[in-house]
Amino acid sequence: MSFEKLRIIEPILKALKNEGYTQPTPIQEQSIPVILQRRDLFGCAQTGTGKTAAFAIPVLQLLHEQKQPEKQKKTIKALVLTPTRELAIQIQESFEAYGKFTGLNQLVIFGGVSQYAQVNALRNGVDILVATPGRLLDLMEQRYVNLNDIKLLVLDEADRMLDMGFVHDVKKIIARTPKQRQTLFFSATMAPAIRKLANTILINPAQVEVTPVATTAETIRQAVCFVEKKDKPALLLHLLTNTDIPMALVFTRTKHGANKVAAALNGRGVAAEAIHGNKSQQARQKALNQFRSKQIKVLVATDIAARGIDIDELSHVINYELPNVPETYVHRIGRTGRAGAQGIAVSFCDGEEKEFLRDIQKLITREIPVRADHPFHNDKANSGVRQPAKTPQIAGKAPGRSSWSNKRRPKRHKTIQ
Repeated sequence: MSFEKLRIIEPILKALKNEGYTQPTPIQEQSIPVILQRRDLFGCAQTGTGKTAAFAIPVLQLLHEQKQPEKQKKTIKALVLTPTRELAIQIQESFEAYGKFTGLNQLVIFGGVSQYAQVNALRNGVDILVATPGRLLDLMEQRYVNLNDIKLLVLDEADRMLDMGFVHDVKKIIARTPKQRQTLFFSATMAPAIRKLANTILINPAQVEVTPVATTAETIRQAVCFVEKKDKPALLLHLLTNTDIPMALVFTRTKHGANKVAAALNGRGVAAEAIHGNKSQQARQKALNQFRSKQIKVLVATDIAARGIDIDELSHVINYELPNVPETYVHRIGRTGRAGAQGIAVSFCDGEEKEFLRDIQKLITREIPVRADHPFHNDKANSGVRQPAKTPQIAGKAPGRSSWSNKRRPKRHKTIQ
């Protein structure tokens, strides 16, 4: 399947070719035709499968087909709601890249920064608005945003918006949009609360689900290291300095924990930055840019801050602390092994986290292999957690190759996120 066969218009095809994209992912292949038919859609796909392009491409095409006269002031025709600043920026960049030859413009608005530049851009006219709920609602109440002309409404990462407590803001925003609109609802999970929300805003939707709920990509090799809590800093340093890990995204459960881990790594000569909700937007963007450009080796993140991080070359995800919500594990390790690439996910588990590990293994319906070939292996932490019969090696390890490292196979096609 190619983008041409999906009947994408030439201006967008030209942009996709410029970006080097040739082949749609399954979520894109199934969603784009439905959206172009102007139907509501409920899309469920695990992270890293290309959900952004699955709605960005058809939204651009539909708006291009009904463009306003150039002399007429632009009004907001499409609204994309998303939970975090990082994800909002990523989505806006995607619209900009795919729509560069359409004549449509887009704007991203989020909190944590001055509203001055955002307000000026809104006054100049916008076709596509990408927003986080809090800042959008604030600007709406100040009468800087009018949603009366909305034709397309997109809720992206709806499950995370619920987790973050945005559901009331989202409902207030939706109530201010026209009833005659097309709504696209994307989520990584299909929990009952997600279905309930979708049922209140979608009309006779098509449903697209490209992978089973809460599964991990086969391209990701997973491992768990049993270690005492006090030895986690030493184990992390050991992995980063004694194995072939070019760059790693490290997860902690708390903002304080992220700061502490980043400071400890920098103190031992490993360049690292922390990213979380207490950081300013400027500091978060600076850390992301440093990580993408490989000026730093490690980005330490909390779960909320990590949504929207999309780095093609990310080889390793390390769960310094296991999440207490098993679905979060799937989202975390989905930062690597994206779009068919190979990735490695290593999780540290101390005695207090055994229950979290059991819940994760139950959710993903597989047992994560144990790695004991490090100086801090702790058999006591291992007790009580059911493991595979053969656990010494990660599945897929090539003979003679360190299974901590990730030698990527070349991609046959470049896919689009």
